[in-house]
Parts: sequence; C-alpha cells; structure tokens
Amino acid sequence: MSETNGTKTAKLYRMVMPDHVCPYGLKSRHLLKSKGYEVEDHHLKTREETDSFMEEHGVETTPQTFIDGVRIGGYDDLRVFFRLDPPPEEQSDTSYTPVIAIFAVALLLALGLSWHQYGTPLTVRMAEWFISLSMTILAVQKLQDIESFSTMFLNYDLLARRWVPYGRIYPFGEALAGILMTAGALVWISAPVALFIGIIGSVSIFKAVYIDKRELKCACVGGGSSVPLGFVSLTESLMMTLMGLWMPAKALLF
Repeated sequence: MSETNGTKTAKLYRMVMPDHVCPYGLKSRHLLKSKGYEVEDHHLKTREETDSFMEEHGVETTPQTFIDGVRIGGYDDLRVFFRLDPPPEEQSDTSYTPVIAIFAVALLLALGLSWHQYGTPLTVRMAEWFISLSMTILAVQKLQDIESFSTMFLNYDLLARRWVPYGRIYPFGEALAGILMTAGALVWISAPVALFIGIIGSVSIFKAVYIDKRELKCACVGGGSSVPLGFVSLTESLMMTLMGLWMPAKALLF
C-alpha cells in the first residue's frame, strides 16, 4: 500500500461534472477514508477527459482506485479488496435480504401498533397485524412492476399457468386481503381471498420445490427478486392461509 509519512494513500479517479457526480465515486472515496486512507481525489470533469482516462488504462467504467501503483478497480472491486464482499466467483446470485427486511419492518410496525393500541407490544392482534402488514408490503413490491412479477410467477404457480391473467390479479388480491385484515374489516371478503391465494400458492411452491426439485427465484418480493423459491416463499402463502382460516374463526368465536 502507498504510504506518505506513515499515512496510507490511494489515488481515486472519478467523474465530477457540472451535471453529474458519480455516486460510486463518492462511495469509493468514503470507503477509502473509512479504512484510513488519504485519498488523492482526481476529478474527471468532462466526457472527453473520462473517455481518455478509460482508454489509457484499458477500463470501461469509472471510478477507478489505485493503491501502491496497482489498479484495484471500481467500487465493487474495492469492497472485495477490503474483504467486505467475497470475490465474484464466490458470490451468490440469490439473497434472502429483501424478504427478511420486509418481515422485520412488518413485525416492528405490528409491535408498535399493539403497544399504541393496547399498552403492550405482545398481543394476539400484534400477530395478526404482523401477517396482514407483511402481506400488504409484499403486495406493494409486486405492484411496482406487475408485468415483471407475473412473468416470474408463471414459472411455478399452477393457476397462473392455466389462466395467465391470474398473475396480474394476484397482487391486488393480496393487497386487498392484507389491508382489510389490518383494519379488521369485511372479513367475509378478506378471509376467502387470503385462503384462496394462500392455498394455491402453498401447493404451487411445494410442488415446484419439494416434488419437482426445481431451482427457481421467488416472485414474492416482485419480478426482480433474488429470493430463492423455497421455505421463505412457502411461509408467505402459509401465513395467508392461516389468516384466511383464523379471521372468520375469530369472528364466530369471539
């Protein structure tokens, strides 16, 4: 590594133009500084200057970081260099992070609502809110790009394969059931919808994963999902099935 008077130094070349400042250049500079490097920050101020730099160094993108005279690369390469990420050949193209984030936020919202409403976070209503809010947030993810979601959904959903429009209807049904269950209203609508899509989803995922042994991406958090189809995906459908059974039973018993 380069050192000047005991200080680690790195050279960073990044685009800083009047109408564009490269965000990855800013992230690279921040990462280098957080690792104790003194950054020689070289601005590429024009398109021509940027193209000339890339041609000179035989690269196709900026920013580019150099340490001890050796080109490290862009921001992703820098993260690998500092062992924050594994090398590309060891990286997986699947991740549970999106669905974990959704379930975590839904749980915290449910705990907060229960605390506000009942003075304690741990109530039966909290569990209901957790599931209904999870359904609603997951539906929002799907509704951002229905076409993309419905295309991925066709890879495994049994009903959608027989009737293609179901893939476009599904997110609206999930959102409707989730919103009504959050409000505790119109159970005669929300329960059958949740039960219907929950059972079909559970059977479809179980067949694809545990019977056919297919390795697919789940459309549960939208069409661009990197979540593998499996237990977590099955959990979403089982939660909807559970709520579809519980809400009318609760209305009748209590």
